[in-house]
Amino acid sequence: MTKETLLSGWNFMRFLRLGLGIYIAIQAVETRSILSGVIAGFFLFQAITNTGCCGSNGCAVPIKKNKTDKIEEVEFEEIK
Repeated sequence: MTKETLLSGWNFMRFLRLGLGIYIAIQAVETRSILSGVIAGFFLFQAITNTGCCGSNGCAVPIKKNKTDKIEEVEFEEIK
C-alpha cells in the first residue's frame, strides 16, 4: 500500500465506508460488542485501502482510461 493509495481516489463510497466504520467503532466501544468491532474494522479497512468486497480492487472500475491519440486509416473495399 502506497501513500498515493491512501491520499488519492476519495469518492462518496470511500467516505461512506469511513463514516460507517468510525460510527460502528464508537458504538462497539460503548456497547462492548466484539462483533460490532469486527464489522467496524472491516469498513475501516475498506476505506483505508480503497477496496471493495471482492478484494484488491476486484470490483473497482479502472481509474485511468487508455487514451489513444492515434487515428487509424480504414480502407474500404467495394464488393460487387
